[in-house]
Amino acid sequence: MIKVYLVDDQNLVRQGVRALLEIAEGIEVVGEAQGGKMAVENIPEINPDVVLLDMRMPEMSGLDVLHELKKIDKLPPTIILTTFDDDELVLAGVKSGAMGYLLKDVPLEDLVDGIKQVAAGKTLVRPQVTKRILEGVEDLKNSFMSFDRPEPLTARETEILRLMAGGHSNKEIASSLFVAEGTVKNHVSNILSKIGVRDRTRAVLKALELGLI
Repeated sequence: MIKVYLVDDQNLVRQGVRALLEIAEGIEVVGEAQGGKMAVENIPEINPDVVLLDMRMPEMSGLDVLHELKKIDKLPPTIILTTFDDDELVLAGVKSGAMGYLLKDVPLEDLVDGIKQVAAGKTLVRPQVTKRILEGVEDLKNSFMSFDRPEPLTARETEILRLMAGGHSNKEIASSLFVAEGTVKNHVSNILSKIGVRDRTRAVLKALELGLI
């Protein structure tokens, strides 16, 4: 069973999502929070497999939750779930460690599929969201040179690139893959060289544009 934790300040939304997920096979809702502060307090103890996180909440936003959990190294795979079609929030959420992003009006099967993908360690960025990310950072895209057709990445490099997209550090990636941090640094260097960019953020954006992750 994939253990899911819900974070949303609207009771009806939480109840609705919980009711839907309770009929989904292989998923168990293990807790919920009506605000960011409660989420930061409870998530490290409950240790869910996936967090569904609202972005716009009073007192402590979804971004604040990401930052606080990442600070104490207790951030589970997280899907930003919101009604707001906001490209800035998408980019900020991904850069802050979220593994995926979905709007609250997605069909149940898409939500369940997204939860399973993120629980499996994959980055969940839907095509329409990718388009908004890229449109929202045109200045970033145009500030560097890159190859239109990069040299193919190895399976390991693709795996590391997905973890980079989730906001994980070299140390975190090394721990996850049971390899030395120096090995990860070498892989990251190869990824940047192959894609033709000079830093991790640009690598992720270019990879999203080219459909590499």
